[in-house]
Amino acid sequence: QVQLVESGGGWVQAGGSLRLSCAASGTIYNGNVMGWYRQAPGKQRELVAGIAGDGRTNYPDSVKGRFTISRDFAKNTVYLQMNSLKPEDTAVYYCRGFWAGTGEFWGQGTQVTVSS
Repeated sequence: QVQLVESGGGWVQAGGSLRLSCAASGTIYNGNVMGWYRQAPGKQRELVAGIAGDGRTNYPDSVKGRFTISRDFAKNTVYLQMNSLKPEDTAVYYCRGFWAGTGEFWGQGTQVTVSS
């Protein structure tokens, strides 16, 4: 079992920035696929940033150019830097990780609220 613990959420005004962290109890290495998802009230959970084992990243158009996913192998942590935040970015943000041979794991989520 791997535990993922998110932190860094909070309240920010539109145009501001936040950095989310996802600390893993297991080792993050270049074979993992990690991602950040979000879920707003009444909406489906959606991917906002993904990083593949080889380091390639992907983002939906809604956050491209504003959000950046990164990872620190030494700290077993994945980050989501969010800039130019908008009220529509308000949601609970979840970290997801996939370990081959072990499975998929999710964090408990962290609330991000962006006020206009």
